[in-house]
Amino acid sequence: MAYETIIVEVEDHIALVKLNRPDAMNALNAQLMSELADAMKSAQTNDKVRCIVLTGNEKAFAAGADIKMMSEKSYTDVFTEDLFGAECAEVTNVRKPVIAAVSGYALGGGCELAMMCDFIICSDTAKFGQPEVNLGVMAGIGGTQRLTRAIGKAKAMDMNLTGRFMDAEEAERAGLVSRIVPAKKLMEEAMGAAGKIAEKGMVSLMAIKEAVNQSFEMPLDQGLLFERRMFHSLFATEDQKEGMSAFIDKRTPQFRDK
Repeated sequence: MAYETIIVEVEDHIALVKLNRPDAMNALNAQLMSELADAMKSAQTNDKVRCIVLTGNEKAFAAGADIKMMSEKSYTDVFTEDLFGAECAEVTNVRKPVIAAVSGYALGGGCELAMMCDFIICSDTAKFGQPEVNLGVMAGIGGTQRLTRAIGKAKAMDMNLTGRFMDAEEAERAGLVSRIVPAKKLMEEAMGAAGKIAEKGMVSLMAIKEAVNQSFEMPLDQGLLFERRMFHSLFATEDQKEGMSAFIDKRTPQFRDK
């Protein structure tokens, strides 16, 4: 599929997906979200892809959902079409690891899109926010749910109720991002992390992602049992035998995703 609002490059087992509406600060409109959903689904089924990096540009990861697109819609419109619902599901349903590389503004839907990824690496220029309250609405694709789980009730309430932005340093302190790097080194850092992930066995990567995500859905005792059973299940894989043999032999493992 030829894309107009995103750019997709696959190299060294990494799919680099770039949001590409620079004139609109990468605002999320229907076309971009549809193309992004297609790209994520394609990356999931592409055997050459082992990790996905989602990014924007230096000025903005994504400055929010497209206000012009939404301004004239009614409740009936957004409810019946389930605005952004299906597209966001394609992003969160990807079983392969997904890294968000964020520079500049990640606001509203942009912040929410970054949080749909497995972790965020940001530049020192990054700014996160849920300013929907300034438009007479509220976050609609994770800003009250994923953000609260990431940074806690107090800060999530603060950001959603006041619309204030959180800079990179506060985002790291709060647990929203995993690391901060200088803007010029953002993609080098993100692609380096993706490269390390791509060296691992895909079966264990998907199991890890599933287990961590389940921690938000289960009580601790059930989560620990789920984790233990997933751990046990990996002993049925060839990659477990290869990984442990390679460790004993002091060599680099050659995983086959089996």
